[in-house]
Amino acid sequence: MNNITIGQYIPGDSWLHKLDPRIKLFSLVIMLVATFLVPVSADLIPLLSMISMLAIIILLTISTKIPLGKVLNGLKPIVFLLTFTFIIQLFYVNTGNLVLGPIKMYISLSSIAAIILLIVFYNLTKKYIKFRILYFFIAVFAIFALQAVLPYIALTSYTLEVYDQGLLRAGFIFLRIANVIILTSLLTFTTMTTDLNYGIESLLKPLKIVKVPVDMIAMMLSLTLRYIPTLLIETEKIMKAQASRGVDFKESTFKEKISQIISLLIPVFVISFKRSEDLGNAMEVRGYVIGQKRTRIDQYILSFKDIATLIIACLILGVMIYTRVI
Repeated sequence: MNNITIGQYIPGDSWLHKLDPRIKLFSLVIMLVATFLVPVSADLIPLLSMISMLAIIILLTISTKIPLGKVLNGLKPIVFLLTFTFIIQLFYVNTGNLVLGPIKMYISLSSIAAIILLIVFYNLTKKYIKFRILYFFIAVFAIFALQAVLPYIALTSYTLEVYDQGLLRAGFIFLRIANVIILTSLLTFTTMTTDLNYGIESLLKPLKIVKVPVDMIAMMLSLTLRYIPTLLIETEKIMKAQASRGVDFKESTFKEKISQIISLLIPVFVISFKRSEDLGNAMEVRGYVIGQKRTRIDQYILSFKDIATLIIACLILGVMIYTRVI
């Protein structure tokens, strides 16, 4: 649960921390639009565009003085999704030059039994491994290797062929998902909840013309992002408390896991309701009234670095549009 980075704020004095929240939000939207404007393709130019975008994001992360490992930890919860997507693209795209194969793969009784044993061994040993992501990739490679070397009592078979077009397309999608996750993590890492609320409310202000409750939407979004890490921390505390009383969340039957999940969800809901009630009382004491105009101590004024950041984001968007057109 410590790998969930969205919603966490890391105090700092970098230029990105001091940037106007409206510019940060608008620039993030522009960068995300630029990321998704690049067409999904098996060509080299879209892949280079994603690599360039990743390089820019890494430079942004370094400039904020936030540990790069902290940002990359946000990718750990979706490692399985990224790996699954990568493998699917390798099997789906069968055009271009052959890079690997053809390799005869067998779905046999021996390979199925070996894969099951491998998965059990992986789950039992991964908690002792320091580099778990690398260990996961090794386990995935071993699953395919077992299908190639254990053809005994074969049930069915298929041919594994990896083409360069498939590798390019898989790498493109992998980098696109990674860029989106890291960009959104950078926003919450460098923006406090109050600033985020102000930024969302300011950008959505034109919707007030059509009677959209912009201030309520902004408050709900900012509070949701703020309490994601808080609830995860509370959940982890409850799991540790139950583990100290003998509850094992890893090694138990399916029926026991259901009862364990229920015993975990009930206190989480109770804590969330209590926290929401405390938050409501605190906001009421401070004079918060739904729908009423509020004043602020800090008044945000656009500076040169804000304008420059917005211009650079628009230039990146223009480059991505150009690469889509050519």
